[in-house]
Amino acid sequence: MSRRLTPQSIAEAARDAMWARDRASQALGMEVLEVGPGRAVLRMPVRPDMCNGHLVCHGGLIFSLADSAFAFACNSHNRVTVANNCLITFIAPAREGDVLTASAAERHRGARSGTCDVTVTDQTGRVIALFRGHSTQVRGELVPGLPTGAPASPGEGGSP
Repeated sequence: MSRRLTPQSIAEAARDAMWARDRASQALGMEVLEVGPGRAVLRMPVRPDMCNGHLVCHGGLIFSLADSAFAFACNSHNRVTVANNCLITFIAPAREGDVLTASAAERHRGARSGTCDVTVTDQTGRVIALFRGHSTQVRGELVPGLPTGAPASPGEGGSP
């Protein structure tokens, strides 16, 4: 490659590789707004077909948005990383017409495992949900041959 590879350019290449194959996030109308080493921001409008019997956005779809932001953040180092457990707390309902934004930030990244927090807000900045995901790095790279970011030193957190 002719350009100098930086953690940011690696994160962007990993995002592009993931997005090209992420049909679920695409089908839900998500878009990746930002990505960087250990972080990602995704947005999703709440469509009428996303609302449940209480006329609020189905919690599983809010979880899906948070999970996708989590995935883009923890895969931003070009190491294939998957969720091993996640927890979500719903704070307020989202409704049809709302535009949700999920902001993910790694809190810890070790040799094989990591922790990432995601905050989901609506278009006014109101917190809709808080999500914490724990990840495991498995074999492989998103972009073969592209460098992978080294894990944080023991005791250090990831990029906030």
